[in-house]
Amino acid sequence: MRLHPRSLTVGTLLALAICAIGLVSLTTGSYSASLGDVFATLVGDGRPGVDFIVRELRLPRLLVAVLVGAALGLGGAMFQSVSRNPLGSPDVVGFTTGSATGALVVILLLGGGLRATAFGAVVGGLLTASLVYVLAFRRGAKGFRLILTGIGIAAMLNALNAYLLTRASLNDAQTAQLWLTGSLNGRRWDHVVPLALALLLLVPVASALGRRMTLLEMGDDTARARGVPVEPTRLALLVTSVALTAVATAAAGPIPFVALAAPQLARRLTGSPGPGLLPAALMGALLLTAADLATQRALAPTQLPVGIGTAALGGLYLAWLLGRQWRRR
Repeated sequence: MRLHPRSLTVGTLLALAICAIGLVSLTTGSYSASLGDVFATLVGDGRPGVDFIVRELRLPRLLVAVLVGAALGLGGAMFQSVSRNPLGSPDVVGFTTGSATGALVVILLLGGGLRATAFGAVVGGLLTASLVYVLAFRRGAKGFRLILTGIGIAAMLNALNAYLLTRASLNDAQTAQLWLTGSLNGRRWDHVVPLALALLLLVPVASALGRRMTLLEMGDDTARARGVPVEPTRLALLVTSVALTAVATAAAGPIPFVALAAPQLARRLTGSPGPGLLPAALMGALLLTAADLATQRALAPTQLPVGIGTAALGGLYLAWLLGRQWRRR
């Protein structure tokens, strides 16, 4: 196992920043709590009122933000490696939109609850990825074709989502639209546990594919010369990336731009030539926890959906990225 000293330092600083933001999230709000109260609650010796607020309201929300951000950062890093394009992101090429379509079908047509909606989101994301892969496959699924095909599929799925919303009742449409915004409001332990279990299965798979992913970035011919089965590896990376994005979407709804920005920011900080999966996951967790804290406090006591904050910041980042790419060419 090779360690990159700068990557290790950056990862440590990102983890510390996540912990700092987490402590601020646990101690501030409509009911303020001291650090001592929070630590006492976490070790099981807190006062009843503080115990309920921290354990049942704030801690599950914080854990969902960390896990969803890490899943999006990791999935985005894997897909950008597969596509070899800085604009390659599951939310740009339609995988997140496909998850949203699956969830809308469950909410609006089947009347499903929390677990059924999450299952629909996962299935929708995987089916969309399968369709994009099949349509983009021509002597291999090249990154440029994956992105263009995904953007086209995303446009059609957005139209389908809009149609489903227009045909739904007012109450169902409001519920679905709130979910589509991407929010961590009301997240409880029944959101944390399935998400954590899914990541326990997917993160080791992503780690095992990390070395092959680095070789693929050197080119298909180089990877084949090193004994890497190119197309099966590319398909495994794509499936793992989509699965990470789908479970994150199932837990919090479509959260835009975290999967796009986190891997690139992590790579710039670490200076690593490889994909840098762990720094990308930590950066995703940091971005989402910081955005959630900002949206909670911006118009307090009104709590904005975190998707609004990430969309605003992500739009600025995307405009800067496109301008930088244009100037470079």
